Formats: sequence, C-alpha cells, structure tokens
Amino acid sequence: MWRLLKLLLVLVVLAMIGLIGYAYVADMTPNQVRVSQPVTLDVD
Repeated sequence: MWRLLKLLLVLVVLAMIGLIGYAYVADMTPNQVRVSQPVTLDVD
C-alpha cells in the first residue's frame, strides 16, 4: 500500500514540475490585435 502511495506522490510531483517547466519554457503569449471602432456621440 505504501509503495502505491509513494509512486502516486512521485508522479504528482513530476507532473507539477513538468507543468511549471512548460509554463516557463513554452511561448504562451497571446496574439495582440489592435481593435478600432468609431463612436458617434449625439450632442444636443
């Protein structure tokens, strides 16, 4: 039973390290697009 829990804990730690490494190394910046829309103001 302890072996299974130890294996599960090791896998969780490795998954967390992999996720953190992917977040730092991978290019996760969003594409930026300029949006321009005219606004009509009704001034009386």
